[in-house]
Amino acid sequence: MSIKDNFTSEEWLSIMTAPGRAGAAVVAASPSGLTGLVAEAQAIAAAVRASVSSTPRTPLMEAMAAELMGTPPDPKDLPKEDTRNLEEVKERSVQAVRQAVWLVSSKTSAEDAAAYRQMLLKVAENTANAAKEGGFLGIGGEQVNDKERAVLDDLRRVIEGDTSTAAPSVAAPVTPAPDGSGNSN
Repeated sequence: MSIKDNFTSEEWLSIMTAPGRAGAAVVAASPSGLTGLVAEAQAIAAAVRASVSSTPRTPLMEAMAAELMGTPPDPKDLPKEDTRNLEEVKERSVQAVRQAVWLVSSKTSAEDAAAYRQMLLKVAENTANAAKEGGFLGIGGEQVNDKERAVLDDLRRVIEGDTSTAAPSVAAPVTPAPDGSGNSN
């Protein structure tokens, strides 16, 4: 029995796509130009490859490596998302990472969960550091800007947080009252 058998096909897809979603959240927070987007996409792929290739491999990383070596899914079979803006892409990506972390934490060993969380953080951080933001023609700008730092902080909280006790929430975030209390009264 493979560790993959612990998950439904939808759950496994969520686990396999979460590293890309972690990178997508960073990209959506502060899109770069074409060369920056290429560098960020390459950083996502390189971080995933490095994580599933590292030794010793956990059973989850072994299963993910095997899956990556297989035939890729047909794009028409992948779920379609109706995204209207980059903020929505970022929020959906962070939520997808939250769900995948919870799935792995609840259905695998602590060692597998730690390796998975480490991979997700590596992907997000490598993506943020892949291209300078701002500037002109590669001059000026900064390696990681405030928007990327903010989404990295969000991802760290999601990835490193205690996900072992409750399923991820799918409810809309609560908008705090003007006084910051969270009460709408």
